[in-house]
Amino acid sequence: MACPPEILSALGDPMLPQPFGIKRVRHDTLDTFTLELAPPDGARIATAAPGQFNMLYVFGVGEVPISISSAPNRPMLHTTRAVGTVTRALAELKRGNMVGVRGPFGSSWPIEAARGKDVVIIAGGIGLAPLRGALLELLRRRKDFGRIVLLYGARTSADVLYERELERLRGRGLDLSITVDRAVDAWRGHIGVVTTLIPRAPFNAHNCVVLMCGPEIMMRFATLELQKCGVPEEAIYLSLERNMKCAVGFCGHCQFGSEFICKDGPVLRYDRVARWLAIDEL
Repeated sequence: MACPPEILSALGDPMLPQPFGIKRVRHDTLDTFTLELAPPDGARIATAAPGQFNMLYVFGVGEVPISISSAPNRPMLHTTRAVGTVTRALAELKRGNMVGVRGPFGSSWPIEAARGKDVVIIAGGIGLAPLRGALLELLRRRKDFGRIVLLYGARTSADVLYERELERLRGRGLDLSITVDRAVDAWRGHIGVVTTLIPRAPFNAHNCVVLMCGPEIMMRFATLELQKCGVPEEAIYLSLERNMKCAVGFCGHCQFGSEFICKDGPVLRYDRVARWLAIDEL
């Protein structure tokens, strides 16, 4: 669910960035990093739900939407890849530097709707970051759900996010499968796109909820594979991040059919947006 307007009002102008300090920087892969942010002492901040995002502002450079990769009520983490002007500037920041933060914004993963069901998490590349908070929350409440399955695809073994953490989570009830597009170094695991993991995954297709984030082409083909297995459209949830600029539905840059990704998403049920996914992002 989205952050209620009354909460945003209570916290101040949703268009005004609040200064946060960088408490820790962790380099996850060659081009991917995680920032741990801390608000000013005594500042009021809204609790983010898994799947929501913040707008991070690098002073003098610009602003960019970044999914929150931490679990609720835990230190605020953002994992991103240095691919553009703002994210490259974020990658150059050090502990003690300041960034502007607006948020949290948008809809969240349907964790309550998954109670009593198997949960299948499908991630491609950096798409695991927006799903990490949901994964940790699901495992914290492990008894509330059936199987918890993570199918994760990366370009190479060197691009696997949170590798050590994922291995630890196996011991907490996570059924983990990782595949890579091409094998390098000493990789001995599965090779192929993430959709090839779906037919062999252990879940009940008629009693499950699917949470998915990654490149849109991956999500389109993964959805087709899930439907072949018998998963209904209304059980599949996607995280989309097209052209978000203002985060509050004012500018219209992220309009996706009748939806606004920043306000109605980024987490959207597949049957709400299926017809629009065939249209390439401009």
